[in-house]
Amino acid sequence: MSESQYCTFWVDGLFFGVAVSSVQEVLRYQPLTVVPSAPGAIQGLINLRGQIVTAVDLRHRLGLPPRTDGALPMNVIVRSRGEVVSLLVDDIGDVITPDAAPHGGLDLEPAPANVPSVVQDVVSGVLALPDAILLVLDADRAADVSVAPLPTGGTP
Repeated sequence: MSESQYCTFWVDGLFFGVAVSSVQEVLRYQPLTVVPSAPGAIQGLINLRGQIVTAVDLRHRLGLPPRTDGALPMNVIVRSRGEVVSLLVDDIGDVITPDAAPHGGLDLEPAPANVPSVVQDVVSGVLALPDAILLVLDADRAADVSVAPLPTGGTP
């Protein structure tokens, strides 16, 4: 496997990484402008130095519980399908290079069956690291809110 670097982050205790080549930057919480009638995963728009960027909440996108009151998300700004999108995450980790692990290069494995299907849908695979399992996020699939899980309950 060629050497790859991943920008890592957490969402509801899940450890994700996205290829550094897809990441534009990482930012602390930015004020959002709400978009009426937008899908629930779209938390709003942020103004990134004059560029309007859609903010997708990965918790909502993955059908996970909302953040506790007062917990502000971080922004992982990624390039997806020619656009810039902010993925709202719980916390930012480090940039890691799995090939630098002492036991040699690592290959991407399929996501285990116990990973929820909605999470499997946005990851391209997993990497077994010495002290964690890294879910390798596909930025294009994660930013695609047209396939986000529907809220439960109510009438169809």
